[in-house]
Amino acid sequence: MTQKSSARRDGLMAELYGEARHYMAAYALFNQAVADRLGLHPTDVQCLNLLSLESAPVTTGRIAELTGLTTGSATRLVDRLERAGYVTRERDAEDRRRVLVAAVPERMAELGAFWRRLNAAWGTMFDAYSDAEVALLIAHMRRTVELSAQQVERLRKGEIG
Repeated sequence: MTQKSSARRDGLMAELYGEARHYMAAYALFNQAVADRLGLHPTDVQCLNLLSLESAPVTTGRIAELTGLTTGSATRLVDRLERAGYVTRERDAEDRRRVLVAAVPERMAELGAFWRRLNAAWGTMFDAYSDAEVALLIAHMRRTVELSAQQVERLRKGEIG
């Protein structure tokens, strides 16, 4: 890499890191606004999002894995979602000792309708991108999710301080 291209790259990377910080803050503030509107905690909103991606009811332990919470915190999260009417607890038919957390279909349908109203604006924004650009965004998001999980693990292990 030449010095000129290196300087350009350095400038682009500095701009990227700055925009990434804006992006993450905007998402956190958006998530808080959604939670406030629904009368939930931001973690509850993300848990419902993650539960909607699961193919079947899950254990509280699985919710802890999905959210990165301790099992005690995940139990309190499920308690809040149950009180709000978004989930129910049910005995596992195959192992009666296990309790599964199931989303309440009607409440999830309401939540889905709410998200569709919000997502319309994003759909319009993405209309400006070519298929190749959307594919690049998808690849970026997947890599970001993977790297984020690795970084969370490193933080929890105290490897980054």
